[in-house]
Amino acid sequence: MILSQVGTVGLNRLSLREQFCNVASGYACKSRPVRRVTLASQRHGDYVNAVSAEAPVLPFTKDAEHLEKWSKSSWRKRKAHQQPEYPEQERLVEAIAEINRMPPLVFAGECRTLQARLAKCAAGESFMLTGGDCAESFSQFSADRIRDAFRVMLQMSVVMMFGGGVPVVKVGRMAGQFAKPRSSGSETIDGVSLPSYRGDIINGPEFTEKARVPDPSRLVKAYNQSAATLNLLRGFSTGGYAGLARVTQWNLDFMDNSDEGKAYLDVAQRVKEAIQFMNASGLSANHPIMTETEFFVSHECLLMDYEEALTRQDSTTGLWYDCSGHFLWCGERTRQLDAAHVEFMRGIGNPIGVKVSDKMDPNDLVTMIHSFNPENTPGRLAVIVRMGQEKLRAKLPALVQAVERAGQTVTWICDPMHGNTESCGSYKTRRYENIRAEVEAFFDVHEELGTVPGGIHLEMTGDNVTECIGGGASIEETDLSSRYHTHCDPRLNAEQALEMSFYVASRLRKLCSSGVCKVPQS
Repeated sequence: MILSQVGTVGLNRLSLREQFCNVASGYACKSRPVRRVTLASQRHGDYVNAVSAEAPVLPFTKDAEHLEKWSKSSWRKRKAHQQPEYPEQERLVEAIAEINRMPPLVFAGECRTLQARLAKCAAGESFMLTGGDCAESFSQFSADRIRDAFRVMLQMSVVMMFGGGVPVVKVGRMAGQFAKPRSSGSETIDGVSLPSYRGDIINGPEFTEKARVPDPSRLVKAYNQSAATLNLLRGFSTGGYAGLARVTQWNLDFMDNSDEGKAYLDVAQRVKEAIQFMNASGLSANHPIMTETEFFVSHECLLMDYEEALTRQDSTTGLWYDCSGHFLWCGERTRQLDAAHVEFMRGIGNPIGVKVSDKMDPNDLVTMIHSFNPENTPGRLAVIVRMGQEKLRAKLPALVQAVERAGQTVTWICDPMHGNTESCGSYKTRRYENIRAEVEAFFDVHEELGTVPGGIHLEMTGDNVTECIGGGASIEETDLSSRYHTHCDPRLNAEQALEMSFYVASRLRKLCSSGVCKVPQS
């Protein structure tokens, strides 16, 4: 969505941010450091200039060499992993034809705006916050749930901006995060085996033979729910709900008496006082930066028929954009270089990501980055690492150093969720302490290497669930059965997510105080 972002750097926004910093007593408020000058960065001397410009840069041109044999359907010549087997192909063809006739969910210009924002994250001038459900569901769809998730992300961004002193790029795992890859094609309960649940866009979570049959009509239903979600998010973003003047009103009722809720209200009050000062200084309360915010949506690029149906050619540039979401990522199970997902994603103009575990070889990562981003365009590609803290400390340095030596520009993102899933009785869960430890390791590695930690990617909800153990919420193993509502993997609840934002803010503030800082240029 092309909306005025609180904290985004621009001609007027920089002066606002400087005023904000001056009154934000008690916090260091500088820009985050860019990576130190290396041989790779010297070879790419125009990099800083590229990311400093406000005008979006194309990831490549329509006549780029790597597009010579690419089309939105060229993936069909490759092996497509993690795809459902529909028993009624005629119904699938009908559903895809209907989606082909539907309007795009997002627009190419919005995707280019996000690419520009992510370029700043790669340079240390912003920080990316991605959050939302493991998998969206049809049965839990409601305006209140969308509002609460949006509200928590607003809170988290305020904490990180005010406490860390950097603009925050907000990206929801929303309006399309329906499909899920599975490690096995079937699951067995009490001796009965059925096809695995692959997300509401494909089949149902109920453990019945009928529910587990892939149903093409779910594709259309997912499109319609995504459109409704986006409509509501656009309204929240531009209709005044996200205005900074409401910063003290964003707290969730069940968090009023929690430590995290109280800490947030303390920050919110200080923000409110800063706003009062700026208003007294002549900044209008009706200025767009005070009343609107930017919010983008993302999901895993998994279900190839659906993604192709929403891939449209941009009339202004000639490039093809997957208009199912602003930001798409390629998962750990589908990132094979010779397979369908990489083939499809290398040709779309969206900013994209790739999930990387400890299994990734540094040389293979360099090759993959070149395939996804042959023009080395800042903001085009994010590398999302998911390893668990011990493996991350052991494996991430070699990956970062290989990318640095190759002179490649990526936005490094930490996904501290997927490397920390464990079983607790009949429940899957994650321990907050392990999640935080991986975030800590991510910042530590980049600090030691002098490189830039560009963002964090969380599975979280605005609901008061009991799915992850620990944190200030003090959820114990015996609490899991109380409010375990996820259809897939366990999520941080609002209190745990907000607690994480305070920790991230402290690490951003530490980077600011290191003295190796760069003021964003307008």
